Amino acid sequence: MNLPRYPKYKPSGVDWLGEVPEHWELSRVGYVANKVGSGKTPRGGADNYRDEGVMLIRSQNVYDDGLRLDDVVFVDDEVDEDMAGTRVAAGDVLLNITGASIGRCALVPSPFVPANVNQHVCIVRPQRTKIRQAFLQNLLVSTLVKSQVLALENGSSREGLNFQQVRALSITLPPLPEQRAIADFLDRETGRIDALVGKKRELIARLKEKRAALITRAVTRGLDPAAKLKDSGVTWLGMVPEGWVVRRFSHVARIEEGQVDPEVEPYADMYLIAPNHVESGTGVLLCKETAAEQAAESGKYRCRAGDVVYSKIRPALAKVAMAEEDCLCSADMYPIRGVLGVENKYLYWSLLSRWFVEWSTLESARVAMPKINRETLSGCKLPLPPLAEQRAIADHLDRETGKLDRLTASIEAAIERLQEYRAALITAAVTGKIDVRGKSVQEPSVSPVSIM
Repeated sequence: MNLPRYPKYKPSGVDWLGEVPEHWELSRVGYVANKVGSGKTPRGGADNYRDEGVMLIRSQNVYDDGLRLDDVVFVDDEVDEDMAGTRVAAGDVLLNITGASIGRCALVPSPFVPANVNQHVCIVRPQRTKIRQAFLQNLLVSTLVKSQVLALENGSSREGLNFQQVRALSITLPPLPEQRAIADFLDRETGRIDALVGKKRELIARLKEKRAALITRAVTRGLDPAAKLKDSGVTWLGMVPEGWVVRRFSHVARIEEGQVDPEVEPYADMYLIAPNHVESGTGVLLCKETAAEQAAESGKYRCRAGDVVYSKIRPALAKVAMAEEDCLCSADMYPIRGVLGVENKYLYWSLLSRWFVEWSTLESARVAMPKINRETLSGCKLPLPPLAEQRAIADHLDRETGKLDRLTASIEAAIERLQEYRAALITAAVTGKIDVRGKSVQEPSVSPVSIM
C-alpha cells in the first residue's frame, strides 16, 4: 500500500507509540467521554432473561467488527429498577472489560432499539465536541489501546478493567475534521475487508455443509450409488443398503464404566479430554492437557487408544473425538469401543452423522439439561455394513474430509491474514503513521507490514 506519511512529526513522549503528526495531541479516554460506566445483571440473573422486552447486551454480543445479536436476550427493566440506568444510546462505544473477550468493542449504530448492558460491558459515551464516535471506536479497536488493555490484564487487573483504568487509557487526538476523514476512510476500507471475510466465511459454511452431507450419506447409504436399498424399519434412518443390518447400539458398542482418580498416578499425567477440548461437528481435538495441568479432581473415565470419546451433554454440538493414546475423559463424556465385528472408526463417523445428531438432539430435548444418558444411547438403532465395508467407508471419509478440512484451514488462514491487515490498517491510521485524508485503498489483501 502506498499511502503517504504526514509532512511533519513530533515525539509523542510514549516509547511504544513513537512519533505522531505535529498537529495532533495526546489525550485519555476520560477526557473525551461524557460517561464511562457499565451495566448490571438483572435481579435473578439468567432466570429473568426473556424472549422480549428490553435488549440486554452481554460481552458475547460485542465484537470489533460490530454487535452480533443472534443470541441476544431481553429483560424487563420496568420491573427491575436497577437496570434502568444502564441504557445505551446510539453512538456509544461498548467495551468488554472482563473475561476472555476483554478489549473487544463495538459502536452502537444509529438508530438503535432500547437496550441495556450487563456488568461485563462498559459504556463509553463520547463528547461530540471533542471526538467523533467512529474515530473513538477505531481507537479502542487499534493495538494502541489493545496493548494497554493487555498490559493491564496481565498486571493488576486480572479480574478485569475498572472504570478508572478505562478513563486512563491513552489515545491520540487529531482535529475533529481529520478524525472524520480517518473514520470515513476506515469505514470504507474495513467494509471492503469485512465483505471479503464474509464471503470466505460463507464458503467455509458451504464446505462444512458438504462435509456433513458426505459423512451422513456414507454411513447410511455406503459408497456404491447403485446399491439396492431396503427399508431400515427405523423412521429417522429410512432406506439402507440391502447387505446392511440395523442393530441396537448396545449390541455393537460398549460404553465404558468405572471411574478413576485423576489426582493419582498414572492418571494425573494422562491427557484429559473434556467437551470444551473438542471442536463441534468435526472431531478435531483443539488442545491436549493432562489431568494435572487441568487440576482435575472428580472421577474420570479411562480411555484406550482408538476409543471413540463422545460428549453426552448438549448433543446438538456433535462433540466426538478419537483417543489418540491411552488417556482420560471427563465424566460428561463416554468412552465407546466397538465389539467384535465393529470398527471404532466407523462408530466415530456414525456419531458425527446428521441422522445421529438429529436423533440425539431430539432425545436430549426431553430433559431440562440436554443430555444423552447410557440407557437412551444404548437403545439407539445403528445401521451397520459388513466389517470390510465399514473399513472402506472409514478410509473414504478420512481421505475426503481431510481434503475439505485442508481447504477450510486454508480459507481460515486467509481470513486471519485479512483480520491482521484490518487491525494494522486501523492502527496505522489512528496513530498517524499514514496520512489517509482523501485517500482510498484499492488492494485490501496487501501485507499489513507495508503500512507500518
